Amino acid sequence: MTDMLTKKAGEAMEQILHFLKQLAHGLAAQFGNSCEVVIHDLTKKDLDKSIVYIENGHVSNRHTGDGPSGIVLETLRSDPGRLKDKLAYLTRTDDGRILKSSTLYIRNEEGKIVYIFSMNYDITTLLAAENSIRGLVQTEPEDSHGEDASDSPQRITHNVTELLDLLIEQAIARVGKPVAMMNKDDKVAVVQYLNNAGAFLITKSGDKVSSLLGISKFTLYSYMDKG
Repeated sequence: MTDMLTKKAGEAMEQILHFLKQLAHGLAAQFGNSCEVVIHDLTKKDLDKSIVYIENGHVSNRHTGDGPSGIVLETLRSDPGRLKDKLAYLTRTDDGRILKSSTLYIRNEEGKIVYIFSMNYDITTLLAAENSIRGLVQTEPEDSHGEDASDSPQRITHNVTELLDLLIEQAIARVGKPVAMMNKDDKVAVVQYLNNAGAFLITKSGDKVSSLLGISKFTLYSYMDKG
């Protein structure tokens, strides 16, 4: 009986993935080669190879078998029941191109998130055109004060090593001072940020963060528990 249920569950997963691949191919064909569509498999044990299908991978220079983005770690770290699809937000590639992205959480019959279906549309040239038009029609200089750095596009990473480095960079920037000048509260803030971002789901991330902050693994865990 158990084997039969396992087999049916596996077949259901294959059907979901087949449909997602069909949908990805159709969307990529509809919107052209500026539209990247990516499927992450959250059932895989190897987190660093979460991408199981990709269309127009040249947009972010990723391939099947590459690792997760920040959104994947966020998903694994979060309560599936409270997660909602993220639509029309901005991301950034290594070479500075801006993408309009949407992320859909695909659940199985039990409500568990098993796949992440992401669309990334390269709008770099469209933004350049928009800026040119704005320069022609605006009558007063735009006020750039009060911009929130947190609204800047998040960079797309290719593997967990890049992703961990990016999260560490963001955590340090959030504190606003170099590690050598950080006190205990600053270091707690760094660890809490990384923990909430799911950074410690990455293998050996604790060793790297402990070494960077000059603290022991025991101290690291105690800082994690302060949240």
